[in-house]
Amino acid sequence: MPLRYIFPWFDRSSVKWSADARVLRWLTLLWLLFGLVVLCTASYVTAATDNADGFYYLKRQFAWAWIGMVLFNLIIHTPIRFVIGMAHWFLLLCLLLIFLTHVPGMGATVNGATRWLVLGPISLQPSELIKPFLVLQGARIFSQWERLPVPVRWRWLGTFALVLGAILTQPNLSTASLCGMLLWLIALAAGLPLKQLGGTALAGFLLAVLSVSRNEYQWLRITSFLDPWSNTQGDSYQLVQSLLAIGSGGMTGTGFGLSQQKMFYLPFQYTDFIFAVFAEEFGLIGGILLLLMLAVYATMGLRVALKASRDVHQLVAIGAIILLIGQSILNIAVSTGSMPTTGLPMPMMSYGGNSILASLMAAALLIRVARESSNRNVIEPSRFSLKQLNSKAPGQEPDQNLAEFSRPGYCTSLKMGEAALFNHRCGALCLVRDVLCWKPYKLDFIFWSNGPMAKCSNSLTTSQF
Repeated sequence: MPLRYIFPWFDRSSVKWSADARVLRWLTLLWLLFGLVVLCTASYVTAATDNADGFYYLKRQFAWAWIGMVLFNLIIHTPIRFVIGMAHWFLLLCLLLIFLTHVPGMGATVNGATRWLVLGPISLQPSELIKPFLVLQGARIFSQWERLPVPVRWRWLGTFALVLGAILTQPNLSTASLCGMLLWLIALAAGLPLKQLGGTALAGFLLAVLSVSRNEYQWLRITSFLDPWSNTQGDSYQLVQSLLAIGSGGMTGTGFGLSQQKMFYLPFQYTDFIFAVFAEEFGLIGGILLLLMLAVYATMGLRVALKASRDVHQLVAIGAIILLIGQSILNIAVSTGSMPTTGLPMPMMSYGGNSILASLMAAALLIRVARESSNRNVIEPSRFSLKQLNSKAPGQEPDQNLAEFSRPGYCTSLKMGEAALFNHRCGALCLVRDVLCWKPYKLDFIFWSNGPMAKCSNSLTTSQF
């Protein structure tokens, strides 16, 4: 078993990745580690009081992070086409789980919202887990929108609407709004007609207005946001305490572990309002550094999206950035009183196993796209031995994958759009950039959705597309 599945923080194969993929991986690990440190200080007092163990929440979060890192490495080492091909099944499974939260006796109600399924010691929040699969399926559908039959378009638009409606009825306006904006922005990046996007945006706005009119607590959040100091001990209490925490931090902060507002003044100090505790302890300088890290992460993600050669890969990268950075900005905006209070967690930082799993899966998708967008490592025809391949039975796939072949002395660089085609009596081993394609015997196949078709010949050749 590879070491990366037992100790998922270590992955020796990363040295062979492109620079973008390596930087994004280290930024993700830094973000995750820093989030665990902030969670430790934000939750310590509450954990010590409620569970007689100050590290109770940190231990549980670390366990979820371990599972998340295993999924993280699994996705990074799986061709993105396979992940996209399975996305619709996982999306439908998560949708089923969301419906199960409405079944009496199955859904757990917390603070007036039924968003969780309790399975023994584990609580699942399907509306969080569905986010990365919305990115994948949204990218898959909108990248080929013009080529899809009209019934298929309506079928998936109806499925997306059903997802948003099911989340909204929990009720969970903030997550439904985030998922709706996520799909809308992916469609915008895909170049869908503005008339269709405008109509969808109007429908979403009217749906949000309907939800606010039917749920009093959502209306109270809006009114308290407009004037938080009018009722500091009532509906505005949470926001006021958050603002006091941020203001108390000053320029350099009170110091690690020295927050006063986390001493049972600020509600949800280790989940939705963890940024307020962070700002109090690390000050304005810490807040600026966090925003700079988010800006660097977003810049690297957009760089990956621009370098991706397939439309679906570009949209997956854009969706992952929107999910990670967009949700982070929304969480910070809530804590600073820039928008009404919502229940959106801070990715990689807020307590919650479902959130950490969704965040790490989104980061892994972005890094996988970065790996497949690189054209740095391919096999050099003159240095590649066909002896081992010829020993295989007809139609059997080689044991080695591209990552194992990509070692110093066996790699070279090909120009953009250039492919190396290796053929022998067992079939055709075809490589384009760092993507390994295997087809038994001589079969036509498409390398890229927007690219030309290539046919493997009987000789060892290098073809220029």
